[in-house]
Amino acid sequence: MGPLIAALFLSADADLLLYNGRVVTVDAKFAIHEAVAVKGNRIVAVGTTRELLAKERGTRTEAIDLGGGMVIPGLIDSHVHPLEAGLSEERSPLPRISSFADVRRYLQEQERIVPKGQWIQIPRSFPTRFEEQRMPTKELLDIVREHPVHFDVGAYVRVLNTFALRKCGITKDTPNPSRGEIVKGSDGEPNGVLKNAVVLLNPHLKGATPYTHTEQLAALEKMLRRYVRAGLTSVAEGGAETDEVELYQELYAKKRLPVRVAMTWWHDINKPLEELLAAVRAAKFTTNTGDDWLRFGALKVNMDGGMTIGTAYQRAPYGAYGKQLYGMTNPDDRGQLFSAPDKLYTLLREARSRGWQLASHAQGGAAIDGFLAALERIDKEFPIAPTRAHVIHGSFQNAESIALAKRLGVMEDVQSAWLYFDGPALTKVFTLPGMRYFFPLRSYLNAGILVAGGSDHMIGHDKNAAVNPYNPFMGLWTSVTRKTAAGTVLYPEERVTREEALRMYTIWGAHRQFGEKVKGSIEVGKLADLVVLDRDYLKCPEDDIAKIEPVITVLDGRVVYRR
Repeated sequence: MGPLIAALFLSADADLLLYNGRVVTVDAKFAIHEAVAVKGNRIVAVGTTRELLAKERGTRTEAIDLGGGMVIPGLIDSHVHPLEAGLSEERSPLPRISSFADVRRYLQEQERIVPKGQWIQIPRSFPTRFEEQRMPTKELLDIVREHPVHFDVGAYVRVLNTFALRKCGITKDTPNPSRGEIVKGSDGEPNGVLKNAVVLLNPHLKGATPYTHTEQLAALEKMLRRYVRAGLTSVAEGGAETDEVELYQELYAKKRLPVRVAMTWWHDINKPLEELLAAVRAAKFTTNTGDDWLRFGALKVNMDGGMTIGTAYQRAPYGAYGKQLYGMTNPDDRGQLFSAPDKLYTLLREARSRGWQLASHAQGGAAIDGFLAALERIDKEFPIAPTRAHVIHGSFQNAESIALAKRLGVMEDVQSAWLYFDGPALTKVFTLPGMRYFFPLRSYLNAGILVAGGSDHMIGHDKNAAVNPYNPFMGLWTSVTRKTAAGTVLYPEERVTREEALRMYTIWGAHRQFGEKVKGSIEVGKLADLVVLDRDYLKCPEDDIAKIEPVITVLDGRVVYRR
């Protein structure tokens, strides 16, 4: 215990006292108390209401009677993209698109507004969440004939109308870019779908005026404040390049960071190997550079695309329903792998040798296998377990990959709510047996693998309507129930308890960030990050978990949100 913290403990007067409640500590025993006292930015006492009112309340203490309400540790989202999300509605609200009819309606609205010849852009929407359960093609977008149309159906798949294909010079003779595909229709012509081929689009894609530095900084700060209102006190940036890292550093320097942030430094594995190695060698930071407000976490690469768009790299082909859902023309299509094994190994080995925690976006089963194989090679020279390396998403596991992850000491970074949104469509693609290890939370825990919960929030401001929703209680509810949007329960044997789910979003999330000694539970000496809830998370009806609302958020000992 440092001298400053020790001095705080000697003073009886707490700055903040929450009493007459149920304080869920999420400590090793999952103890529940009645009251918690805070001085400065630290928790100085946890105990009974009678004890803390007598010992900790002074003349300047802000004492809040919880009236039996519940307090939990500040929640941690282990995977968000707040800059992208913040900018997505910075200038205008997003349309809600869940069907082809919504697409047509939006295009007709934009056709009246956007000058002829200029781009119309449709914001991200996934085929797995469309009513039609089909990948859109140029035929859908060709109701607009005097504008190029760009439909973002996922970070790795874009759809263009005929006008846009011509504008980009994409024809049946255009060669596929490296590890990308120009999808062709039955007539041999491009059908508008580009998979991991944005390199063909970017030089021509021009839309709204680029966001200024000031706009980006403001959008990022405001999005982080929305997280606080959702009950989040710490987040992990899901993958930032250098320009984005600098925005966080500027907010930190100006003391304007609304939440604690762990940075994930993203590297585009499609770049030349020497360029990637040079960036790692030149970095002035590494894992755990920083402090409790802003620190670096993992170095990240992307192994494959996404399960919602049919580019996650699977162990077997997607099959007949995958052809419909994802617009596939190759019956042997297994998705897309972005890196050769030796290139991946060389980059990750260099990063590990320099002290980096390693992580990879790996959704498909074969992509997970490839990432773990690289870690297994590195482990022979540089042990992996101490770094708390993690698989990001890890949607399609099997017993063998779970066992290897356990042996290497690899964690899992999961987005449980995808089971709710995408489980019904994916079950039609892979059949029910093929979904046996889809977000297998109980299997992870039974194997002794720690799990950190998150959302992969990327588009939209509303915590429940965004892509993907960043409401942490949605993730908690899905982890506990495994209910899908179709009303089914997908492999109930993989459910976790409410206690375990809460650990995923608190102490295990803190562990992933090397922060379990200072946050993630309500214990004396830890940072005072707390959330007061409007109902009892442990006792409320199961389906009410997703409806829980924060009443008060305490961050660094200060009340920063009050409903």
